[in-house]
Amino acid sequence: MTMSDERAPRPESGEPDILAELQAEVAEELAEERPPAGGPAYQVVGALVTLAVGVGGTVLSYGYGLGTLRKPGAGMWPFVVSLLITALSLALLVGGRQLADSERFTRSSLLPAIGILTFLGLGALMPAVGFEIPSLLLCVIWLRFLGGETWRSTILVSVGAVAAFYFLFLYGLGIPLPHLF
Repeated sequence: MTMSDERAPRPESGEPDILAELQAEVAEELAEERPPAGGPAYQVVGALVTLAVGVGGTVLSYGYGLGTLRKPGAGMWPFVVSLLITALSLALLVGGRQLADSERFTRSSLLPAIGILTFLGLGALMPAVGFEIPSLLLCVIWLRFLGGETWRSTILVSVGAVAAFYFLFLYGLGIPLPHLF
């Protein structure tokens, strides 16, 4: 039996319906990879967590100073992003109870929390040891341990990203980041 003999025939022509088969295969693969379904409570919990992150970011960024639109302060863009996170979280909190497409929390649900903690570590270490080392460690942790990249790509991307941001912030934008070199 050949591969074409195994395909389901199209009703109108008797030929195999390749598109329908591909769609069925993709749907089957996606069903196997998805975490177990949660429920409305998971939507609400997710909205509350991101709401806390948004409100916390808003308060912290306001403390850095907003400046003006012509001369933004250090807290302007984190403030805007935090407000956006807060607004989207409130929308999810209000409408999330009607949604049923949430996923249960699994071990992989901790990955964003670990990412946030490492980002906070970057902020804590930067004034003490400069921009380069904490940024490099952050990239390595995110790429290798959270993202599962190979060591080769982790090292190349991490060193390249840190170098690019170093030159962008210090020389391109003239932002006085604490740095070693």
